[in-house]
Amino acid sequence: MKFLHRFINKIKPSFEKGGKFSKLHSVFEGFETFLFVPNTVTAQGVHIRDCVDLKRIMSVVVFALMPCLLFGMWNTGYQHFRSVGLVQNPADAVQSFWTIFWFGFWKVLPIIVVSYVVGLGVEFTAAQIRGHEINEGFLVSGMLIPLIMPADIPLWMVALATIFAVVIGKEVFGGTGMNIWNPALLARAFIFFSYPSQISGDKVWIAGLTEGTGVIDGFSGATPLAIATGGTGDTAASMTVESLQQQLPSIYDMFMGFIPGSIGETSKLAILLGAIVLLITGVGSWRIMLATVIGALGVGYLCNLFAANPYMALPPYYHLLMGGFAFGAVFMATDPVTASQTNTGKWIYGLLLGMIIVVIRIFNPAYPEGVMLAILLMNTFAPLIDYYVVGANINRRLKRAKAKS
Repeated sequence: MKFLHRFINKIKPSFEKGGKFSKLHSVFEGFETFLFVPNTVTAQGVHIRDCVDLKRIMSVVVFALMPCLLFGMWNTGYQHFRSVGLVQNPADAVQSFWTIFWFGFWKVLPIIVVSYVVGLGVEFTAAQIRGHEINEGFLVSGMLIPLIMPADIPLWMVALATIFAVVIGKEVFGGTGMNIWNPALLARAFIFFSYPSQISGDKVWIAGLTEGTGVIDGFSGATPLAIATGGTGDTAASMTVESLQQQLPSIYDMFMGFIPGSIGETSKLAILLGAIVLLITGVGSWRIMLATVIGALGVGYLCNLFAANPYMALPPYYHLLMGGFAFGAVFMATDPVTASQTNTGKWIYGLLLGMIIVVIRIFNPAYPEGVMLAILLMNTFAPLIDYYVVGANINRRLKRAKAKS
């Protein structure tokens, strides 16, 4: 590393003002700060001395996403081989672990490469045009975008969605730290509304599940949410809650992640491991995570009291295991840029988020997931929540001061 550091310092003058490649200063500085901790410090004014910078925070989040990524690669291969009848259950897949994993690895890797290459390309271009520094914010977004996509998503759609997310979701607002909405969710929303057939239905969740691939009879690639909304088997009107639970995967399978779904969202165990990393390091907000769970369970229990259909009668904890709820609550809702900043605001933000997710799922079957729309909606209102929380705190202090006087 010392050799690399000396090499960077040697060529650095060429990229500074007046140097031969001064126009590429932003790109050079981006690579330099990615490789080494910058030695710039605050020279004047009030500031906080803290070793935790943006790069370290982004690195922690990427590290926390690794269990979801690795399991998602394995599950992509597992769902494919299960669809063609080569494996029947996870126990059968143990002997063929590496065959299954490598199949999923080569399916998921191109999506990750496209996400990072396109996203960083846009970020570098925007930084050069504006003459700004390149921030490390896309390190996380570049990983989140593939993990919330179906395994069979066309790469050109990933590229388009990434461009939309970076340009419309970040750069038009001023770049990292200025965006209103979570960029990764904007990428998913772009595909959901522009190419709905590529991110909904039964076949899109299984890599290689197309006509002529030898899919066994009776195999269904439907997600638990699709089953719960009556998208497969009996219609919702003719089902009872018992028959609905029989159609759904087991609690164990949904917790472990042996089900169809987005690449990184199926395994609640992997997500839980990532949540532990975020909580121990203080990067993720436990208030938002807990409040989101409480809000979802609260509305779920309320729906049980007035169950007008089997979906409403499902035990509330099913909502925590189905779809992208857990992934959204841990990695999306806790985004420090787009979530509420005040402690009280985080409780309000999380409670409303969990409630809205369940309401969308149950009462609007056209959007069975609910997580994406709920988080984007709460991203919009997060500044307003903080505004009223801060205002209420100021008024409370003023009243206390008047009372003392």
